[in-house]
Amino acid sequence: MLKGFVGCPLAAKEMVSPPSGMSFGHGLHIPAAAFLQSDLLSLILHQSARTRGPILFLSFLPSSLPHFPSKLSLILLCPFYSLIYAPFSIDLLIFLSLFLSLSVMSYFLMLSKSHGNGMLSRFQSLRLERQMCDIILEAEGKQFPAHRTLLACSSDYFWSMFQEHTLESRAHSISLPALSSAGLEQVLDFIYTSWISLSPSTLEDTLEAACYLQVTHAVDLCTEYISDSLTLENCCFFANVAARYGLSEALAATNRFIARHMVKLLGAYGDRTRLLELNPESLQEVMGLEEMPGVKETTLLQFALDWLRCNPLSALESNSLLSRVRFSLVPPEELIRLSALNPALRTPFIHSLVQKALHYHMQGPLQPILQSVHTNVRTTTNKILLVGGGAEANRPQTQIQSYDVRSRKFRPLFVTMPKKLQYQGVCVVGNFLFVLGGEVVEVDAENEKTAVMTVSDQVWRYDPRFERWEEMEPLLQKRAQFSCCVVGGIIYAIGGRGQRAEPALSSVERYDMRAGCWRSGVSLPHSIHGQACATIGREIYISGGIHGSQPESSKEVLFINSLDHAAWERRSAMSIARFGHQMATVKEQIYAFLGMYEPFCDIERYDPEHDQWTRLKPLLHDRFCYGLTVTGGGRVLMFGGRKWQDGQEVCTPDVLEYDPEYDSWKQVCKLPGPLCGTQCAVMAISEPTET
Repeated sequence: MLKGFVGCPLAAKEMVSPPSGMSFGHGLHIPAAAFLQSDLLSLILHQSARTRGPILFLSFLPSSLPHFPSKLSLILLCPFYSLIYAPFSIDLLIFLSLFLSLSVMSYFLMLSKSHGNGMLSRFQSLRLERQMCDIILEAEGKQFPAHRTLLACSSDYFWSMFQEHTLESRAHSISLPALSSAGLEQVLDFIYTSWISLSPSTLEDTLEAACYLQVTHAVDLCTEYISDSLTLENCCFFANVAARYGLSEALAATNRFIARHMVKLLGAYGDRTRLLELNPESLQEVMGLEEMPGVKETTLLQFALDWLRCNPLSALESNSLLSRVRFSLVPPEELIRLSALNPALRTPFIHSLVQKALHYHMQGPLQPILQSVHTNVRTTTNKILLVGGGAEANRPQTQIQSYDVRSRKFRPLFVTMPKKLQYQGVCVVGNFLFVLGGEVVEVDAENEKTAVMTVSDQVWRYDPRFERWEEMEPLLQKRAQFSCCVVGGIIYAIGGRGQRAEPALSSVERYDMRAGCWRSGVSLPHSIHGQACATIGREIYISGGIHGSQPESSKEVLFINSLDHAAWERRSAMSIARFGHQMATVKEQIYAFLGMYEPFCDIERYDPEHDQWTRLKPLLHDRFCYGLTVTGGGRVLMFGGRKWQDGQEVCTPDVLEYDPEYDSWKQVCKLPGPLCGTQCAVMAISEPTET
């Protein structure tokens, strides 16, 4: 610690004078008796904060401090309580006499905001009046009088040129044959005014001069101009300019813009000619980007081949460009046709990629476990799919909606479900959507109030790469109101029921992609339907539901480890009996949400490590037959559902969000219309075209 602080004015002859531009301000007098007081530092800090100015004072420093052996030091204490030490030796007796006779002062560091602009303005006036100019710059026969000092301060090129040892330092005029007069004039105007006038017609001349003369601030403004002025008409031109002058930030911005609007640039309203003139660096970067809304990979491949015909490259460069195409996203018949017509696709390297893609297309059931960057849909964010459901109970529709968590917007998919289903199972493997079993609802055409409901064993797989459905190997048993989950790439169908008059099921079946068929799993200890399911790693948990022909729902929780295939084990029961409810896993904790006809709206959390349930904050209103999923940020979303209102069941369009960290609920948005009975799945799908 500092042992003592004493103040001294800056009037002593032996001391340094205050820096230029600083003036004396508030004074602080510290009595000599306060030297040894332990609270002196806090007193000084308080005074510094009160006066909002730096305080200059002297201090004794102990010999234990490095570099300050028994000396007095000059200390500048700033309002932020930082100390700056400047060694300042002075005889102790002189110092004490000064301290006893003089008062303590502080000073401010002042800044004039107008001085810099005023100086530039005067330089510009001198330049326009050709006064005090000591150098003439020449470009394309045009002369520009200027001032060496300002040029050297603004340009690294002129700084080096005007050093004392150079010939140019003594020259009266300097010729710059590499620059255009327009570009040189633009840069000189910037040096003298800090302003620069940019347009597509002046950009190249300006950049050429700014880069050549190394006026970095002018180059930065050109970069900003390019990034902020992108349109469909100029993006390719700006990309070529940015690539030519090495403007990495501007180039990245133009490449992202081109990728986001590629579908328009390739479309009827785009300028394909300009796109064909795009520089190879930009095209390669664009073709490697994930975000390319609305562009089919076939269209992208065809454009790349057209570009190569207009801009021939070496085999190595051509291979590098075409390797950015995701051939597995191109239909096999198109791959075969284009390979036959284009030699660029028949080089050994590209031919091997095409053959791998054709092999992938032949794998059928194995495709979900053969995923790579070449099979991924071009997008950087997953969407939540709302599969099935309808505006009325027992009246499901075939529409599928996607929900964007960031924009909180819904949009319908172009494809619809093959059947009108309810109580189906939904899961995702390898970015393929699987829809299992459920009840097929067929409404009587003559009497819409009458519907036939048939439990199904069908399994459908949706491929977002080609937006098509494919029927897969059926379940071993017809199931509805069952649990569906994925562990280690294997789909599990657990319990459920058959037709409404039939007993519930205790059987479990599993679908292995490599085998391509359903096989029996470890059966439940009793039949059950309407239960909820959640997974943690390789562990499967199911809770609640109705056992056998029992009239009441259950609190029971069952657990199994999918690796050892042992029997199901019981865990601590929930505090509330539930049926038709749902569970979600967040950070190794399982949350149980509302089921059908529960008297309260409580939810609870299960801790597997301690085998313990904890009650959490309830919803304000009841809710059942809703869609439920977990976002990437660890929050739980609840879509639609049914609730009691004025003594009757109604469907709701509300979307609620539960935050496990703060145990809080809030409504985030509304669905396009009331929806109940939907099932949620999270997956990557092709982005719609940007408008």
